Amino acid sequence: MSSGYLNGSDALKGRIMRRLRALYHSLRARAILTPKRLWVAPPQIYAIDSTIADEIRAGYFSFNGKSLRVRDGESLFLQAAPGPDWQRALLGFSWIRHLRVNDSALSQDFLNDFFNTTRFDRIDIANEPAVVACRLLAFLSQSPIILSGCDTKFYDAFMQALAREARFLWCMLNARQVYGSDRISCAIALLEFAACADTGAAIVQRAQQMLADELNRQITSDGAHISRNTQATLNLLLDLLPLRQVFAARGLPLGETISRAIDRMMPFLRMMQHGDGSVALFNGSGETALGQLASVLAYEDTRGVAPLNAPYAGYQRLEAHEALILIDAGAPPPIEFSAHAHAGCLSFEFSLGVERIVVNSGSPSAQQYNLRDLARETSAHSTLMLDDRSSARIDFAPNLIVGEKYLIDGPNIVTVERTKSDDHISIALTHDGYVREFGLIHSRALMLKKDATFFAGRDRLILANNELIRRKSDFVIRFIFHPRVTLTLSPHGVDILLANGQKLLFETIGAALEIKESVFLASPAGARRCQQILLKGAATEQTDVSWSFQLLEH
Repeated sequence: MSSGYLNGSDALKGRIMRRLRALYHSLRARAILTPKRLWVAPPQIYAIDSTIADEIRAGYFSFNGKSLRVRDGESLFLQAAPGPDWQRALLGFSWIRHLRVNDSALSQDFLNDFFNTTRFDRIDIANEPAVVACRLLAFLSQSPIILSGCDTKFYDAFMQALAREARFLWCMLNARQVYGSDRISCAIALLEFAACADTGAAIVQRAQQMLADELNRQITSDGAHISRNTQATLNLLLDLLPLRQVFAARGLPLGETISRAIDRMMPFLRMMQHGDGSVALFNGSGETALGQLASVLAYEDTRGVAPLNAPYAGYQRLEAHEALILIDAGAPPPIEFSAHAHAGCLSFEFSLGVERIVVNSGSPSAQQYNLRDLARETSAHSTLMLDDRSSARIDFAPNLIVGEKYLIDGPNIVTVERTKSDDHISIALTHDGYVREFGLIHSRALMLKKDATFFAGRDRLILANNELIRRKSDFVIRFIFHPRVTLTLSPHGVDILLANGQKLLFETIGAALEIKESVFLASPAGARRCQQILLKGAATEQTDVSWSFQLLEH
């Protein structure tokens, strides 16, 4: 009997077993996930925008950078969608939160339209697990408005829709047909429904265990999501905190694993914040939704000093008075979670008070999705780059989501060593992302004086053990500046003028200096022009470049 036959037989058995498991969980779900009423509604902590509500009332629906006008008498859900991401946002229903109590009749009209026109007997965007989870959470949180003044027929239809979504998630999670970070959002939605609708202790406990398992797998010991995307951590908390409130309202124990994960995640968010409240632009983070971040952090019971390091997440923080440096000091995330990760190892961001100075380009808004791959390259980060090659490859990957690009062949080893003295704090870092192609290790040392008047760095290239330089190349060390910062060449280096009138002097030794135009992508208005300093030279094992920022008198 050939090995090919055995493999084919095993694959057939696997498909049969998966279908049998799916059928079992479907029958069990239909028997137990059939509640008649909601006992409690989760609190609404997502930001609400009255302007969006006005647009919805006027028939304009704008999601992910695309808009559609729906005229009176037309079905919203039978329109030709401007794109798949627009349709996911529509069918996720998070937009319905912008409508208020006096819009209850309008909310009910939208849901009736959805119930009557969306087919659930086929696999489409409406039935993607992440979309279903988003919709279930939206329906639950907005249920007081949606159900206000409704009749019995609508209430029953609404409960049937909730039960249908919950049964779908139950089956998909138990059959392990949900992957990556979507497993957390689906488990949250299922558990929240189970608690709000009182489906019984067995369902609650099973959903709690599924969520706890995923939080153990995907949340690091220092509170970051395994993708290393700070926005992903924020998004999870926006769903986990209402869940915690539901359990408190019902007098139910949330579970130690879930509670501990929430408690770890909020200090991590504070660690990644600049003085203006925005989070650092690493690994998929873009424009910060300050209202949402403030809403999340308001739930923190004990707001202490922000952590200085998150070694498992791969981030470091140097801080003195108003000066703050945030550093990407980690290897790429596991490939399954790297669809939004950036090749920005050892890049940093620097701010003074509310003024952001050195930044990374950040992830673009949905309107500029075509710039997403560019934003992920090393050239969009304030760090060293060799021969215009990123420190990790951004490409498609077999056996993962078709159409997504992942971070591949990035640094394997990133070292970090923190030291402090009476007058300064410093950190020394290395990464081996360029060893495979060039035989060189990037070493970066950063030092901040405790009076915040002087911030200095040193970038070196070191020959890897038992390696030779594999080919000639050039280096460029890039410092991207926030659009509010103005740069001017001077006899001593570069004069830096902040928007608040503060001045700094940038100086360097060991490389040729240029000022060039760059682009800042993490802006609500879209890409904005900014400036960058480039330090250039030939890449050898003797490459040694020192640079500094000195705060001048105001």
